[in-house]
Amino acid sequence: MRLMILRHAPSLADGLMAGRRDVPADCRDHAALARQAARLHPAQVIASPALRCRQTAAALGLTPDRLDPALWEQDLGVWEGMDPARLPDLGPLSPDALAHHRPDGGESFDDMAARVIPVLHALDRDTVIVAHAGTVRAALSMVVGPAALSFAVAPLSLTVLQRAGTDWAVQTVNLCAGD
Repeated sequence: MRLMILRHAPSLADGLMAGRRDVPADCRDHAALARQAARLHPAQVIASPALRCRQTAAALGLTPDRLDPALWEQDLGVWEGMDPARLPDLGPLSPDALAHHRPDGGESFDDMAARVIPVLHALDRDTVIVAHAGTVRAALSMVVGPAALSFAVAPLSLTVLQRAGTDWAVQTVNLCAGD
């Protein structure tokens, strides 16, 4: 089973942390969208219900078979709508501690992964998911654990995992339209 996760197009969040805020996507780069669409070969399409994911799927010419609320981005609590430059420095935290860290009023990466991973385990055929950077990292954590938080996940990038039985393998991470 092949899982292709495409992060949504750049969000129109004015440079602020989007998280669970339902902000639109900038789908004006038609060439990039066409290049990524040509890489996708879904048996089924699932998307986060976030506006930016639904807009990206439509711009790719995909019609989701379902919208799954478990695929929403991590709830960043008090960090929602914040300028990333004002976030606390979490660099000294180990990957495990970072995965457990919960912003006030939000959820930790581990919390988010606990709702995303069961969706991925339940897949029974090749699937394209249009979702968020957090969703991509949750999928990667099935293979590399909390070190998944160190992966860059650019807007409109593609990450591909392969499952054989119960074992997952990473094929591609952060494949951008220009790659």
